[in-house]
Amino acid sequence: MSFILRRLGAIIPTLFFVSVMIFGLQQLLPGDPAIAMAGEERDPNVIAYLRGKFHLDDPLPVRYGYWLEGLVHGDLGESVRIQRPVTSLILEKLPVTLELAGIAMAFALVIGITAGIVSAVYKNTWIDYAANVFALWGLSTPNFWLGILLILLFAVKLGWLPASGYVSPFEDLGENLKSMVLPAFVLGNALAAVLMRHTRSAMLQVLSSDYVRTARAKGLDERVVILRHALRNALVPVVTLTALQLGELLSGAVLTEQVFSIPGFGKLIVDAVFNRDYSVVQGVVLFTATAYIVLNLLADVAYVLINPRMRA
Repeated sequence: MSFILRRLGAIIPTLFFVSVMIFGLQQLLPGDPAIAMAGEERDPNVIAYLRGKFHLDDPLPVRYGYWLEGLVHGDLGESVRIQRPVTSLILEKLPVTLELAGIAMAFALVIGITAGIVSAVYKNTWIDYAANVFALWGLSTPNFWLGILLILLFAVKLGWLPASGYVSPFEDLGENLKSMVLPAFVLGNALAAVLMRHTRSAMLQVLSSDYVRTARAKGLDERVVILRHALRNALVPVVTLTALQLGELLSGAVLTEQVFSIPGFGKLIVDAVFNRDYSVVQGVVLFTATAYIVLNLLADVAYVLINPRMRA
């Protein structure tokens, strides 16, 4: 419990530092949001009004103070382009990104961990070589290129799945899953390759340890040795990797969401950058950073649950 409390105590200064970095780096983006909002006519009175409304003429520390005060009260600001609270935009896009990330991670865990275990057990055989070729292919293949190929095959050629778009699961669950299969597999393919390599490395190290040899000497079934004794300890580094990868998915798979027209975080932040919608960019990036920190905390807690030796 004390370990978790210490980790929780480190979150607040970390988030403060992250907020300073986000706000400071945001100011380096070119362009003036007031001019972008004023439209083609660029009426000086309108520009002056917008600059006053969004405190654009105030010094940088004062503007940061306004933003930080809003954060303390749960207010991430307002989109200067569509005049909507950033919090509502995040809550609107979050379910889409969560669903895409969840399905992609399911693909990655099933394929990557299974391939890693099989590769380690059958080391230096054709199965091991095939698994390593798969991992190399997954790491080397660009997501947007693989997405386009899958669209040409399964949407254009075979007509089995939609080429792009998103259907809410509350409208039609079947169509929702069809629209998510291709983008989720594209994302999961790359993550599976990384998980496979880490799982294989961890399994090879654990399989050569003394307690595994002792378990085999006792006459335990090989499946029990691998799944109960070896895999449980090998999963410790994989948990960290999985948490970081999930955080990366929550930040928005920009290229994949653009290729498949998925209205998630990736598309939201790209549109915000192009429209110089600073409040949206800051809110989404801060939410993503918070998700990373929380997922790392959950990974630390999972260490203790998976490996009893960590409890000491």
